[in-house]
Amino acid sequence: MYIHGTFKQGNLPGNQENTMLRISGSHITQKFNRRNIFKDISFEVSNGSSLAISGPNGSGKTTLIRIICRLIRPTTGSVIFRENQKEIPLQEFHGHLGLVGPYLQLYNDLTALENYTFFTRIRGVKTNLSHFTRLMDRFGLKGREMDELKNYSSGLLQRAKYVMALLHQPQVLILDEPTSNLDEEGSEIVYSLMEEQKKDKILIFATNEPGELKYADEQIHILS
Repeated sequence: MYIHGTFKQGNLPGNQENTMLRISGSHITQKFNRRNIFKDISFEVSNGSSLAISGPNGSGKTTLIRIICRLIRPTTGSVIFRENQKEIPLQEFHGHLGLVGPYLQLYNDLTALENYTFFTRIRGVKTNLSHFTRLMDRFGLKGREMDELKNYSSGLLQRAKYVMALLHQPQVLILDEPTSNLDEEGSEIVYSLMEEQKKDKILIFATNEPGELKYADEQIHILS
């Protein structure tokens, strides 16, 4: 496999100089059983810009997302996170990160509020019920706060994943298949979020939907 990238200049706001975040990938290669899944991928994304990872099913989009999140290590190459030119340790970077993907699971025997309370404690952030209420309302879940997630449809569960990913107002939002399981209304909510995130924060997303690429300032396309 090989990689083809197209790049456009990001929209970096001038007033972000004091809180600059930057994610740099350098010559990333991933092998499985001696076979290259992808080879020699490099990229850089910072405040006020977005990066899309596209390609057919099985091309390695999710694998690259996991590498960027440091959930797995690449065979070769590196991903480095910097704040104001200083490298951020892994344990600190996760505090900047929100992730949504089909493979991430919530606690279905708990209510939405109980999930929210649990994840705020895990992240070490203060519980903010008004923020939680606003997120539930934004994602069309108002009135379902006390319902156990096992009573949610697959589409409502996907919306709940966004609520949990945004509880700490992350500077970096990473989405794997942003509109998976969502209807048209849910998709429009996510697209609005993506547009908002890329204005002054960092957005990274993996998709095989051509229409979603318009939300990207830079694109990595993995070809088989």
